[in-house]
Amino acid sequence: MAFLDNSGDIILDAVLTDTGRMRMAKGDGSFRIVHFAFGDEEINYANYTAVTSSGYEDLEILQTPVLEAFTNNASSMKSRLMTLADTTHLYLPVVKLNESYSNNHKRYSADNVFIVAVDEDTAVTDASLNNVTGIFNGWNLDDAKSFRLDQGIDNSAISPTIPIDGDLTETQYIIQMDNRLASLYAPDGTSAASVSFIDDDNVASYYVTLSSNPSYVSSNTNADVVTALQVIQGSRGTTCEFKIKASTNLQTSTYWFTRLGGTVTTETVACRYIDTFIRVTGQRTGYSVDIPVRFLKKV
Repeated sequence: MAFLDNSGDIILDAVLTDTGRMRMAKGDGSFRIVHFAFGDEEINYANYTAVTSSGYEDLEILQTPVLEAFTNNASSMKSRLMTLADTTHLYLPVVKLNESYSNNHKRYSADNVFIVAVDEDTAVTDASLNNVTGIFNGWNLDDAKSFRLDQGIDNSAISPTIPIDGDLTETQYIIQMDNRLASLYAPDGTSAASVSFIDDDNVASYYVTLSSNPSYVSSNTNADVVTALQVIQGSRGTTCEFKIKASTNLQTSTYWFTRLGGTVTTETVACRYIDTFIRVTGQRTGYSVDIPVRFLKKV
């Protein structure tokens, strides 16, 4: 949906996304719009000029062209607006990848991606790829490697000993990934998460919640002012941790590697690869992080 106010008349341009049209097309009466959200994808708030004449500080922001409504649900609403009852907040929370917690949470530094070896031949048999920092086992999840994200106020002006306000705490995250390539698993690798829905672009969405069993989301109670294990400088909210398992298709064939990927040499090993990303979004604030992932299969 786009709000256009360029000619003096208020214009509201609303279209359904691909997923919305698919649900409406069922024709069974189940399609109901019960919630909606606003976003400001177009706005760059760095354009606010505090030193200019009074009343003109935000003129450049107000004159920013507004995007028309578009139907691609993967591209829309990446920057949500939120309403807070408490108007005294000075800082808003963020979600950050935590690669400081241990080597088991770091990316493969040579290519700046998290690498997932899709089968035993790639992950274990070839010693060159075995136990390398940033190369995850994507077929058998019995190792300690996982993805971890921390949420909170990333500003040293607020001590981490001060608890984050409840209305700023993320208690639920949406994790999205290409369903053709992988699926979501618990941090201990023992159980698969249930898919909430898969859209027309084969993007699977998973909802993980605080205090669920198994635990994907937990409260970050670490209040150390200075620690190498934390990436949030100020008040800390929750952590989201998970593993991914390569799809059976990636494990047993080269079909998607041929269609979507290419070849690369990693740690002297010739491999096929597919580059993608996993998006993690906080349900309350809408803050999202894209995690770069490379699936690897030995040639």
